Amino acid sequence: MKTVLTYGTFDLLHVGHINLLRRAKALGDKLIVAISTDEFNAIKHKQAYYPFEQRKAILEAIRYVDLVIPEESWEQKVHDVQQYNVDTFVMGHDWEGEFDFLKDYCEVIYLPRTEGISTTKVKSDLSEH
Repeated sequence: MKTVLTYGTFDLLHVGHINLLRRAKALGDKLIVAISTDEFNAIKHKQAYYPFEQRKAILEAIRYVDLVIPEESWEQKVHDVQQYNVDTFVMGHDWEGEFDFLKDYCEVIYLPRTEGISTTKVKSDLSEH
């Protein structure tokens, strides 16, 4: 069984998220998604519209996602890769190179983002209306 792991806030779910999750799941048999806790978002100076538990419930309902875990720090990635026997770590291409240190533990793949959509864009568009 091949396990894939990705991270993110996954706030204001949109087609870009679904595309990323679908492509990540296609790389293995099991997809684990680590989502930022509200406390970790505060450390990153980010604020999600939905609280952690609601974002977790939404992701758990997506057919591509097999397990949702909390992301509580930048440093936990190596531990998660080892704990969950991860074969492939996946992130959007805008993070290219940032997680290459994980190549000592698993394959690292940066997937292209869906053009024209992001949570930042959704929030910006909503604030204009």
